[in-house]
Formats: sequence, structure tokens, C-alpha cells
Amino acid sequence: MGTHSKFGDYGGQYVPEALMPAIEELTEAYERYVLDNEDGFREEFGRRLADFGGRPTPLQRADQLSARYDTEVYLKREDLLHGGAHKLNNALGQVLLAKYMGKERIIAETGAGQHGTATAMAAAHLDMPCEIYMGETDIARQRPNVFRMRINGAEVTPVTTGRGTLKEAISETMRDWSRTVETTHYVIGSVVGPHPFPAMVRDFQAVISEEAREQCREKTSRLPDAVLACAGGGSNTMGAFDAFAGDEDVGLYAVEAGGSSLSVDEDEGVAPNSASLSTGEEGVLHGARTKVLQDSDGQIMESHSVSAGLDYAGVGPELAYLVDEGRVNAVNVDDAAALEAFHRLSREEGVIPALETAHAFGYLHERADNLGDLVVVNVSGRGDKDLETVVEETGERDIETAPDMDLFREVGGGI
Repeated sequence: MGTHSKFGDYGGQYVPEALMPAIEELTEAYERYVLDNEDGFREEFGRRLADFGGRPTPLQRADQLSARYDTEVYLKREDLLHGGAHKLNNALGQVLLAKYMGKERIIAETGAGQHGTATAMAAAHLDMPCEIYMGETDIARQRPNVFRMRINGAEVTPVTTGRGTLKEAISETMRDWSRTVETTHYVIGSVVGPHPFPAMVRDFQAVISEEAREQCREKTSRLPDAVLACAGGGSNTMGAFDAFAGDEDVGLYAVEAGGSSLSVDEDEGVAPNSASLSTGEEGVLHGARTKVLQDSDGQIMESHSVSAGLDYAGVGPELAYLVDEGRVNAVNVDDAAALEAFHRLSREEGVIPALETAHAFGYLHERADNLGDLVVVNVSGRGDKDLETVVEETGERDIETAPDMDLFREVGGGI
């Protein structure tokens, strides 16, 4: 663990003056409780991750994929964490920190709904009122998660500006925070935003790689040749990479959403992908300098991915720095490859992955020959939330599938 406000040229605190007192207060609390472990914060966090979250999550050998690719493939099963995704690690850490700080209210943004769900669960667990901002586009494509948030007692507030996705939800949550800083903590869902968020979220997610590194040694008596993780904002990516960062022989692959094309139409202000590390330029987004999808005038472009959780125009500043330094490989696969990988993992291993996760398995399928003899793939979340999207994208409306999707719509339409 370590605190850094800057990662090379990236990071920093590019926020309105009204937010600086809250940022300074949070920085002090992060250093005091998370880094210095005052009042036994880390022990309580670890205890709650075990008892409430179900950690440690398994490192499972994928027998069929190992045979298919003639390589040892292991799955870090974050989909088995309470709530179905890695998001609980960070949400629980931040809500607990807010409790230590004496805050009275929790707010958060969400894209795919997994961070919103995790925050709602953590807030209920720790008896804190919670409001989640979510773009109306994402609400429409992630209705089961909206229902889960509300079941946990959270208020879900639609954001109707722009394309109604994660970027707009973050902006609206920051506006709320600027009005309510004295009583409210903003739980950012990824390694993005102003310091201390990128470092703090990484520290809460680092449990993924800490466990995976130890488990890999126990099961194989060695470290992996490669670790793969999908990359949107980058929290599961940094979580999966952090403990391996000093192991120079372990290749780290951040798999971005290539969307429908890596070509960008600046005239339309739209990037048909969410591959900030591959196609972005240095700029400022949501309080930090990082790699951003932007046009020649510096305007933020709308991103695209079949996966709601990767549909973001920027990326964490530390991840951008590690790519520039050559420690992390920025790669990408398109929507079609991710959808194929979704089906492949479900069919061959009995694990239905989130569409975010499926991007990492799409890259494994394309490049397994070049990754070495032992590969760990972080299964960042489960795919229940994406079933309707997959059916719509692939047109698989057979007689057995359609009733289930109708039920999803019926539930979603009534909330």
C-alpha cells in the first residue's frame, strides 16, 4: 500500500474549490485508517470481507479451456464474491471508511449496476442511507441490478443528460457531493477521479491479486506467466495486477472494449469503442489527468461497448501510467469476440461471465499461444445481469430462452 497523488504525469486533483475540503478530509482519513491502520481499520475490513463478502474467492483450474489452448488456465473467481462481482471489495472498504469518518449518507454512481449493487449492499450492512445515480440508458439495459439496489434500500436516481451512461452518472454524483460534503461520502466505483480515490480503490481491490498470487504458488509452485483482466475504469484490473507489479516475469494484460471499431469519427464526437488506453489522449476527466477519448478540440467523446461496465471514456491514471511505462500491456477485443467468449466460457466451464469479463476471455482465445504456459484470468463478475443484452445482441430467441427474458422485462418494467 502507498499513497500517490500523481502517477508520472497522470492523476492529481482537478476539482472545483467547493470539493477541496472534502478531498482533503478524505485524503487524511485514507492515510490515517487505511495506510496507518488507526483503530484497527484493516482488521475490521478484512473480517467483514470474509464474513459478509465470502473471501477468499477460489482460484480454479479451467479444465476445458486448459485443454483447448494447451496451456494451464486458472480463473480467479471474483464472480463468487457476495453480490456477484469484485465491486464489493471497494464498496465495503469505502462505506466502512465513511463510518469511521462519521459520515451520515452514502452516494455512488454506477454503470453496469454492479458497483451500485455492491454499494447498496455495503450501506445496508453498515446501516447507512444510500443514493445511487445511474444513467437512464444503463437503467434500461441493467434492470435486474436496479431492482437489487432498491431491494437493498437504496434510492436509484436516473440521469438523463448526454447518453445516459457512466460518464454522466459520475458527473451528477459529483454535483451532489459538492452540495452535501459535510455529511456525505461519495463511493467512486473505480480507480478514477481525484486523489486519493485511484490509490484508495486500488488498495481495497488489491486483495484479488494478493490472494491469487498466494493461491497460484500453492497450486502450481510458481507464479503465472500472464494475468488477464478486463479494463474499463480499471478497478478489477489494478486489483488483479497490484501484487504482481514487482514480478517482472509476469505479463499483465489490460483488455479493453474495442467496441465495433477502433476508428474514431471526430465529426460525430463518438468513439465506437471504450479503449482509452489504446486510442485515447492525455486529458482531464472527473478530477484526474489520464488517458481519455477526446476529439482534436479536447472535447470528451461518447464511448461505446456492448458491456455497460466498460462503457466509459477514460481510465484510471495509475493504469495509464503503467501502460506508458511498459509494465502493463494495453490490448482490446471487439463486441463480437466478447459475445463469443461469453458463450464459450458458459458452455465449456459452466461459468456465465459478465460481459466485461468476457472481453478478457476473448483475448485469451485470440492470443493464448503467446501468453505462456500458465495464465490467470480474473473473472470480475457473473453474467446474470447481461443475459437480456446477450439475447438481444445475438438474436437467440429460442423457445426455452424467450420466456426467461420476458420475465426479466416484466420485473424490470415494474420498478
